[in-house]
Amino acid sequence: MTLEIESLEKQIEKLKEQLAEARHNAPREEVSDFELQSSGGSTKLSDLFAGKSELFVVHNMGKSCPYCTLWADGLNGQKRHLENRAAFVVCSPDPVEVQSEFARSRGWIFRMVSDESREFTTAMGYWSEADGSWPAVSAFVLEDGRIYRTGKAVFGPGDDFCPIWPMMDLLGGAKGWEPKDTY
Repeated sequence: MTLEIESLEKQIEKLKEQLAEARHNAPREEVSDFELQSSGGSTKLSDLFAGKSELFVVHNMGKSCPYCTLWADGLNGQKRHLENRAAFVVCSPDPVEVQSEFARSRGWIFRMVSDESREFTTAMGYWSEADGSWPAVSAFVLEDGRIYRTGKAVFGPGDDFCPIWPMMDLLGGAKGWEPKDTY
């Protein structure tokens, strides 16, 4: 490893520490108890905590997005570890029936909810009429019956949520590679 690479890695590590600290110190955002759809019918955001005080919601663009499928495939393997700490749910605009079939075809074991109306996704800042939707994650806490978003991050090539990108960098970059919708 060259000295330049080592130096850059140390700088990135320091910046990540600063980012984590800034996220930790950012004000919490109170969130409404949105109504979503699941295979069991209508459900509230507060129900998704499943008896825990913390919740991760992955904002997934749905079956039509091979990138979102890539992230969901990876998070599927981390689900049990994440749920050691917090509840974990993937939310997409796809109808429940489409989600269920697609989840079965991918072997996904996490819970899913549908936001066909995009009301929740819009309020979280991940869908607009002008820009469409994009993938992300929101972290929530439930305290005294109130829901607060404590953190958020957008997903995209090069992010910290998908190990494929740094792996590709070791080969000189993605070089036009994109995820496929099937494997």
